[in-house]
Parts: sequence; C-alpha cells; structure tokens
Amino acid sequence: MSSHLKGKVALITGAGQGIGRGIALSLAKRGVSIAAVGRTLDKVERVAGEAREQGVRAQPFRCDVKDASSIIDTVNVVIGAFGRIDILVNNAQQSPLGSLLEVSDQQAQDGLDSGPMASLRFMKACHPHLKAFGDGIIFNFTSSASRRWDMSGYGVYGGVKAMTRQLTRAAAAEWGVDGIRVLTIAPHADSPGLKGWIDANPKEAEAFFKTIPLRRVGRCEQDIGEAVAALCEPEFAYLTGATIPLDGGQANFD
Repeated sequence: MSSHLKGKVALITGAGQGIGRGIALSLAKRGVSIAAVGRTLDKVERVAGEAREQGVRAQPFRCDVKDASSIIDTVNVVIGAFGRIDILVNNAQQSPLGSLLEVSDQQAQDGLDSGPMASLRFMKACHPHLKAFGDGIIFNFTSSASRRWDMSGYGVYGGVKAMTRQLTRAAAAEWGVDGIRVLTIAPHADSPGLKGWIDANPKEAEAFFKTIPLRRVGRCEQDIGEAVAALCEPEFAYLTGATIPLDGGQANFD
C-alpha cells in the first residue's frame, strides 16, 4: 500500500489485542514501524510478529501504563530502538464499570491511572519526539458511555472517558504550534472487552445493538484500524482537537 507514512514509527498501548492490534496492523500495511506496548508480553510479541509480516520493523514492549516510571522507561527504550516516535496511540484502559456504590475506590483509581493519567504521561513523554519532525499525531480514546442520557452503571467510566476528551482539546490547542495533531477516537469494536460485556449483559447488549444505525459493531482492524491509519495521512493534516465517532452512528458528540 502506497503511503507517505512509510518509515514513521507508532507507539501503541494496549496493542496485544482488539483495537490496539487492529491499529497496529493497519499502520504496518502503510509502512509504519510498530512499537507494540502492553501488559502481557506474549500478546504484544504475537502482534509484533504479525506486523513484521507486512515488511516493517516491529518490536514488543512490556509496560504497566498505571506506573509513571514504566511509561518514561518505555518511551526511552522505544526511542533507543527506533530513533523516533511519530504516532502515539493511547489505547490501553481498564474499565471501571458499575454503579457508584459498586465501583470501589481502587477500581476508580485504576480507571483514572490506566486511562487519562496514562494518556497524559505518554503525551508528555513523547512530546519532544513528536515535535522533532513537525508532523506528530496523538490518538486518545473515549466512549459513547460518556454521552449516555442515563449514566446509571457508567458514571465512573464515563467520567474517565470525558476527562480524556478534555486532555485532547488542551493538547491540540497547546501543541498545534509544535506541528502535533491530537484526536479522540470513540469506537465500537468487536474487542475482547466488548465481547466480555456482551456475555455478561446479554439483554442490555441486545438493546444496545438496536441503537446503532448501521446495526453492527465495528471490526477492530477493518473499521477502526483503517480509519485511524487514514487519519494519519496528509489529507487530514488540518484536523485536530476533534472527537471522531467510529460507532456506526450511535452517539451524538455534537
């Protein structure tokens, strides 16, 4: 696939499965070298192997995104291995689902630390490297759960994801002069996390699918990965600070 992205480097968290894997493979098809980051090394090793089949450099990196020092160490190791970072994908997230009385303090803290705090830390650590070549891009992730009219059972998770959107808006405003674009993606995809939720909540899931105008959940690589990769291309060079819903038309982010 011909792409101006050939030779660039993407650091992708939560790359061992689901949406992270889909994005890694879609970028690899465009010639992007992949730093596959995740908690479970054997998962990111497999994804790195799949990316190498596309003819690009790819390496796995183990990182606990809830640990600030682990984030700094990971960015430094990736720079040592690849010499640059052009694309940052903050995909990792622990989801603190449940009512306000059910979600423990630790679950809420884990949601914050693995989501917006990890995104912020990676953004700050990668900033000088994204700035160095003048066309860096960051992808953060939110959810339609932050836009529900009935937040019952989603208050903490929705709050975590809403915070992530504000980080995107701030970074887009502050770092545009550095040549860095920052976007938020709001996906529905057939990831292991969603499949687990469907299995645990079959009736709610059935009703949920009826609210998606396209009547299906997105595919991790073909629908989410390909869209994210396309947003890295020069045709979208004037787009920053926005939330991009890849959810079959379900949520209203206006």
